[in-house]
Amino acid sequence: MPTIDQAKAREFYCDFLGFSVDFEHRFEADMPLYMGVSRTGMTLHLSEHYGDASPGATVCAPMLGVHALHKELSDKKYGDGRPGIVREPWGDVLTVHDPFGNRIRFSQDMGGA
Repeated sequence: MPTIDQAKAREFYCDFLGFSVDFEHRFEADMPLYMGVSRTGMTLHLSEHYGDASPGATVCAPMLGVHALHKELSDKKYGDGRPGIVREPWGDVLTVHDPFGNRIRFSQDMGGA
């Protein structure tokens, strides 16, 4: 997922969504950051490198426990987003928008309550 500001990325992905940093890489100290984050089996790679991806990307993340995740995120009262769950024909979907215009769609199919 393309990111622009390291501090905002950490606040959103780590503090709000609860991901942990797995690795950080820079070719040199003043080069853009490439960072891996994970949470309960889901891994994302975040990049400040120009051209790695276009801002506005969407990641679909099938999961169990989307309602528990919704409660966890709602309880944080994050100032830049209060996502809700939408029932779609394929399941319940919780979409979060990061500060860089990207989306993560956490979804749980109807049979996986």
